Amino acid sequence: MLSDPTSRCVTPWKMSLIKIFSAIYFTAVCAAQDPRNVTGVSPTIPPPSPAAIPTVYDAPVPVLEIQSIFLDVFPSEKVEFSCSIAGSSDWTFTWSRDRQEVQESDPNVSLFAEGSMLKLTAATQTYSGSYNCKGHHKTKNVTTAASNSLGLTVNAYTPKPTLSRTSNFNKMYPGESITFTCVVHGSSGWEYMWYHDGNLIQGKHSTYFIRSIDHSNSGQYHCKATRGKADFYTDKSPTTMLQVSDPPKPSLRLLTPWTNVFENETVGFSCDIDSSDWRITWYQDQEQVLEDYVLVLDMEDSLLNITEMTEEYQGIYACRAQLESRRVISEFSNTINISVYENLPKPTVTVTPGINPMYVGEIVNFTCNVDVASGWTYQWYKDGELLPQSSKTKSITLNLSAVGMYGCSATRGEVTSTEISEEIQQDVIEIPVPSLKATEHWLDVFPGESVQLSCLMDKESDWIYTWYKDGKMIQANNAIYLGLNGPTLTIKSASAAHAGRYTCKGDLKDRPVSSRFSSGCNLTVYDSNPTVTLNQDPDYKVMFFGESVSYSCHIDISSGWEYLWYKDEVELNISENKHMIASVGTANQGSYKCQARRGTNQSPFFATSRTKQLEVQENKPKPSITQQPDVDKVYVGESVSMNCKVQVSSGWEYMWYKDGTQVSTNSSRLSIDAAYLTNSGTYTCMARRNKNTFNTAVSDGRILRISEIPTPSIKLLTQWMDVFPTESVKLHCGMSDISEWTYIWNKDGQKVQASNAVSFDSDATTLSIQSASSFHRGKYSCSGKLKSRSVTSGLSSVLLLHVHGSKPRVTLIQEPGHDVMHTGDSVSFGCHINISTGWEYLWYKDDNQLVESGNNYTITSLLTKDSGSYKCQTKRGMSTVFYSDQSQTARLNVEERPKADIILMTGWSEAFSTDSLVLSCSVPESQFSWNWNYTWFKEDDIIDVPSSEKYTVTPQNDPDQSMYTCKGIRHGRPSYSKISEQFKTKNLLLKRRVLLSISGCIFFGIILVFLGCIILRVVRKPD
Repeated sequence: MLSDPTSRCVTPWKMSLIKIFSAIYFTAVCAAQDPRNVTGVSPTIPPPSPAAIPTVYDAPVPVLEIQSIFLDVFPSEKVEFSCSIAGSSDWTFTWSRDRQEVQESDPNVSLFAEGSMLKLTAATQTYSGSYNCKGHHKTKNVTTAASNSLGLTVNAYTPKPTLSRTSNFNKMYPGESITFTCVVHGSSGWEYMWYHDGNLIQGKHSTYFIRSIDHSNSGQYHCKATRGKADFYTDKSPTTMLQVSDPPKPSLRLLTPWTNVFENETVGFSCDIDSSDWRITWYQDQEQVLEDYVLVLDMEDSLLNITEMTEEYQGIYACRAQLESRRVISEFSNTINISVYENLPKPTVTVTPGINPMYVGEIVNFTCNVDVASGWTYQWYKDGELLPQSSKTKSITLNLSAVGMYGCSATRGEVTSTEISEEIQQDVIEIPVPSLKATEHWLDVFPGESVQLSCLMDKESDWIYTWYKDGKMIQANNAIYLGLNGPTLTIKSASAAHAGRYTCKGDLKDRPVSSRFSSGCNLTVYDSNPTVTLNQDPDYKVMFFGESVSYSCHIDISSGWEYLWYKDEVELNISENKHMIASVGTANQGSYKCQARRGTNQSPFFATSRTKQLEVQENKPKPSITQQPDVDKVYVGESVSMNCKVQVSSGWEYMWYKDGTQVSTNSSRLSIDAAYLTNSGTYTCMARRNKNTFNTAVSDGRILRISEIPTPSIKLLTQWMDVFPTESVKLHCGMSDISEWTYIWNKDGQKVQASNAVSFDSDATTLSIQSASSFHRGKYSCSGKLKSRSVTSGLSSVLLLHVHGSKPRVTLIQEPGHDVMHTGDSVSFGCHINISTGWEYLWYKDDNQLVESGNNYTITSLLTKDSGSYKCQTKRGMSTVFYSDQSQTARLNVEERPKADIILMTGWSEAFSTDSLVLSCSVPESQFSWNWNYTWFKEDDIIDVPSSEKYTVTPQNDPDQSMYTCKGIRHGRPSYSKISEQFKTKNLLLKRRVLLSISGCIFFGIILVFLGCIILRVVRKPD
């Protein structure tokens, strides 16, 4: 390839020069040729003499032959041609394909034997074509004509044989035959190779036959084909799988539950195999079964049913399958042995544990057993009556009603039932309660004393006893000893730690039976020496003249004591533990104490009581009354009590009076469980000693007022009783005079409970529904309950809450309803909602909220920026706001109002001929410009002239040269235009005057120049 311009320029003359030299060369060659080698003679050459004329022969024609057999070949297949001239070997050969010379440089072409043999590899379809050859003499300049042609066709793809088989069953069975066929379509000359699991097997034919299949023949089969001397191979065929399996073994299933059956029971079999092409044959004891009225065969579902079992049908059953279309028979299935019992068994009952009687709370297990066969369902009987449980084992937690005779029976299927077993008696008794006793005379001891307690049952000796102190189990230790099996508990040396309440219980050996706890025994162990207690009876700190009193001296242990008495530290001559004073007086006033002594004279033990002071008064006391609850008003049905108390001394009995009439009670407390209005009145009381006849003065009166329970009032805190879904509601319940009430709410007679949607304030005064739904629709009422007293009012009046099914519909109305408005126009929108009340209105333009409120929104003078989409929405409520859906959208398009324009109709060319100006008013931007009427203004005042498009300004009607405007008016929309810009006639006239002045100056200037030129010509005459 030449890259520089000079090369391109030189090339043409070089080519011309080459052409000239070539012509000269060929002429010279022709002239110098040997006439013997020339097949024709030029007519300009004189003919030789007859003796010198040689014999001229025609060149022979080579013969082209195919050596490799096939002219229809496939990619990479070898092809071999031979070219020969009969009787001569003095030739070399060249080859052509479709008149194009075959190049030996082609890697897929090989020439041998001076070109007489052409071997090529048909790599691609480009080697297809018509092949011929020519001969060239080795010594003479002679070339033969082209040989005969042979057409070579190279296919696009390597062939792939197809593989078929005579049997397309997924599974073949041993002994069957099969034939495989391998075919290469569209060509011939093939020998075939067969492969089994990738291994070459014998066989060269297009078919491969297996006469009797066995398991070794299983596997993948494919084939290939080869032809030619160079062993050209096709691709391998698709594989086919030959699966050789033994015939399936049928599976025999028992459809009924048991192989051991009783007469008249039903037995069913199913013979299962993995294909429906098999026919089932049944066998009993290896003999084929034939159908009869009892033995029913279902060939379609492979079932065998024996409807009424007898010993005749007892035996071993099996089945076998046969594939009739292929003459294949399976082996026998598994076998099932069916046996028939002659007699029905009788069940037996066993009981665990085998103890009778047993205690309440123990568990007894009865077991019903049938030794023969299986699949039994059991029924239990108590005293001949059927029990509900139907299991083999019946467990009973015993109580006294469980006493009775127990038996069972068994059933199997629908036709087999046994008789009832022998019955077993079961008795039940109560668990005894142990008796706890103390062996000593007292249960209050001093430190170091010993204590022994015993715990015994009335019956049986197989009890083990457990001891408890204050409910905790006691364990034996150095201080506590328990007898064998625990019937006795001994405290060797008592201490304060041993004080408490002792109980015991028994547990029966080897049985889960525990008794109840015994009655308790309180052991008191003092931390120190005993204390002597001086008791006064009556124990009044203050006594009154004439009353009687007695003193008793008491010590912690109950026996063995002697007593000494002292008044004002002076011993009295009394040896008993009691000291009586029949009628007290001032002489008996003073301090009293006693001493207790026990033990021998050598080492007596003394204990002294505390001193008691006796005060004696002369005047009678006066009791006071208190009320509970201490309120001025008590409600009907409420309980109320009054206490009468004498502040001085004690031991009083009380007498009550209502309105002066005695009330039958001696208690200091007068109780009214359910007050009536008749219980209202004035109550007084008087006290007297319960151990003598001393009476106090009468108390002051206490007035009891009984009132009816008030009924609460219910009212609506939110504004509406008809609400919409998700809207909030608040109801209030209250009493008119008392604030100490809590409230209970009801809806349609059912109590309202707090939930996610319903809540109450602290006293349930307010019921709040955060988000109403149809569920909350109903009649609401409330009742009150006093916080501190069990007083409940009646129900209030009813409030009916209506919850609409959906949100309200909002309608937007535009007035006027024009699609297009103009600047300066007025438009009004109305937002309407036709249900409920209390609405506030929200306005939106292009989804942005406006500051307007109210159900009307008016724009008095429209601007183009007012164009947009308008809609409205309503809301109501304060703390929780409810919003309606938004209205439909109203589209408002505001166009600019056309503006009038003043045009001066008087031209500048008329400035010299007129003193008036003609003005024209038009609305150029309007598509209805011909329908306009015009109004003229001078200094913003209307000019009183007929409506016209034009107006003429003259010195007469405008001596001051004012400013003019105009406006268009018409019927239709828009009905008027904007006022035009101001037109100033003063400036215009000034301009006209300036123009006249300039024009005059120019005119006279030209005349002066012209005259000057004439003067110069006259003055400057040539010499």
